[in-house]
Amino acid sequence: MSGSMPEEFPSDFPIKVMGRHDSALRILTQAIIERHAGPVPDSSVRVRTSTDGNFLAVTYIVRAQSRAQLDAIYRELTACKSVLMAL
Repeated sequence: MSGSMPEEFPSDFPIKVMGRHDSALRILTQAIIERHAGPVPDSSVRVRTSTDGNFLAVTYIVRAQSRAQLDAIYRELTACKSVLMAL
């Protein structure tokens, strides 16, 4: 769980997800996030590949409505087998 939850809602909040580069990480995690937070435009998504090319980090900026919503997103992300870490 991220250590810097917003104090007030709604609030723009970054969710960073890391996994193996060979997985369908972005497709799987974007579906999870959109199920809870609605559509995420490409302008609110950043994708980075690790130096060795083995890992992928995807950051989504979502419009968080509540702590419960964020908790639900993190629960589902960490349950996803392709996700190694969610911050």
